[in-house]
Amino acid sequence: MSWENSIKEFKYYLRVERSLTNNTVDAYIRDVNKLSKYSINNNLSIKLIIRENIQDFISFLNDEKISARTQARVISSIKSFFKFLIMEDYIINDPCQLIQNPKIGLKLPDVLSIAEIDLIVSNIDNSSKHGQRNTTIIETLYSCGLRVSELINLKISNIKFLEKYIKITGKGNKERLTPISQKCLKLLSIYINEIRIHQKIKNGNDDIVFLNNRGSQLSREMIFTIVKKLTEKSGIKKNVSPHTFRHSFATHLIEGGADLRAVQEMLGHENITTTEIYTHLDNDYLRSNLMQFHPRS
Repeated sequence: MSWENSIKEFKYYLRVERSLTNNTVDAYIRDVNKLSKYSINNNLSIKLIIRENIQDFISFLNDEKISARTQARVISSIKSFFKFLIMEDYIINDPCQLIQNPKIGLKLPDVLSIAEIDLIVSNIDNSSKHGQRNTTIIETLYSCGLRVSELINLKISNIKFLEKYIKITGKGNKERLTPISQKCLKLLSIYINEIRIHQKIKNGNDDIVFLNNRGSQLSREMIFTIVKKLTEKSGIKKNVSPHTFRHSFATHLIEGGADLRAVQEMLGHENITTTEIYTHLDNDYLRSNLMQFHPRS
């Protein structure tokens, strides 16, 4: 079996049998393609590849100055790939069986303060063509802790204005209910009923909340561009992305005393250990307060 065919079947397996999202599937395939390209360049057959070849590949990644975090993700992807090949009886032995991931430290994400979020919102000109839409985008990201993919796929029919919650379809098509603030609901109502209603909407996008100039669903890239431009305009030097608002949402909840399990549910984390990173962020917050206010600091 060729690398090309095996990767094609792996992609089908991830998409159909494991029901992973397109973005997750693409990430897996990108990682496996790195190994495929390396193997083809070194005349390595997919059936004859052994542990030493995988170790050499990891050394190659290291020589290419690829970070330990990225290496760990690539190794995880190719481990899944070889498990799939064994499951399908394409190979007998797993060359990744004794391969260990590089040790990576805990990387705490950048978080915006409430004042910084207010500053970003204040720098949006609501009288401009997309001002009201962009204000609503920022408020929805922060008020609900959404992933960017969840934001661009948000549907009008899933906003429950009376009940004050939204239904989100997250990773693996898992659904969750997230409470939404009165302020964000008001902005959504204004955008949908006073701005969006005047757009010519492309077929298939009638229920999508946030639209571009052509009346189509906004892309992930466009959301990143909006956030980047607003951050630069606000003079904020932090590394801010749409995901930063999700981090800020969780951190501010925990700083305010929210239960970790409740935050886990609102973020849609399958494992609470993923949510626990925000307790580390909270510790940093507590330490900064101690350093600022304690007389011996």
